Amino acid sequence: QVPRAPSQPLAGSESRRFTNKHSKKALKASLTLGILLGMFFVAWLPFFITNVAQAVCGCVPAGFFDVLTWLGYCNSTMNPIIYPLFMRDFKRAMGKFLPCCRRSAEPRPSAISLSMRNSNSGPRAATSLKNVL
Repeated sequence: QVPRAPSQPLAGSESRRFTNKHSKKALKASLTLGILLGMFFVAWLPFFITNVAQAVCGCVPAGFFDVLTWLGYCNSTMNPIIYPLFMRDFKRAMGKFLPCCRRSAEPRPSAISLSMRNSNSGPRAATSLKNVL
């Protein structure tokens, strides 16, 4: 449970609903972070341990070292798969720009609107040098 400050008078059921909602978000965020960090350590820790062993004794076969390097590279390819699975905001952002991820109800942004949004050249209030200074 999240401790409630005395200055926040909430009704009993509303307080529980608020606490329950935020605890579910915190649990999901912890789970996502745990999966991402776990995947990172599983993929890259053997590479770094082998790299240190190679520097100390020089007893690591080149093929084994290459396999561990590619295991780390595979972790980098897994991130674009893991993020959309666990993060709704990431999924929405990708859906705006990738046609394969867009829902049919979402309108496709035109190239002109994207260009205007990115270049800050869209309609804006008239500013003069006097107003800026």
